[in-house]
Amino acid sequence: MVYVDSWDEFVERSVQLFRADPSATRYVMKYRHCEGKLVLKVTDDRECLKFKTDQAQDAKKMEKLNNIVFALMTRGPDADISEVSGKEPAEQQQSKKGRGRRQ
Repeated sequence: MVYVDSWDEFVERSVQLFRADPSATRYVMKYRHCEGKLVLKVTDDRECLKFKTDQAQDAKKMEKLNNIVFALMTRGPDADISEVSGKEPAEQQQSKKGRGRRQ
């Protein structure tokens, strides 16, 4: 198991690991509230990458990594992940014509 110190390196190596063998790669998140620590792990049973943090601001980074991993899972390992961001733009809601319950 390798703890990666740099977030950018962890994301880059995780994406490479997933693209190399998408069917065998696993992504695990573990949060310990009592310690306030978040551990992210990506493994394919041959190589194991881990990133540990206790910073609350890293939650946004984790959300972006989740979106990247989900995009690779749904679109395939050759998908372009350059447009994946932390939050997808909210779809425009339809305007409501009236108030109250619909009958």
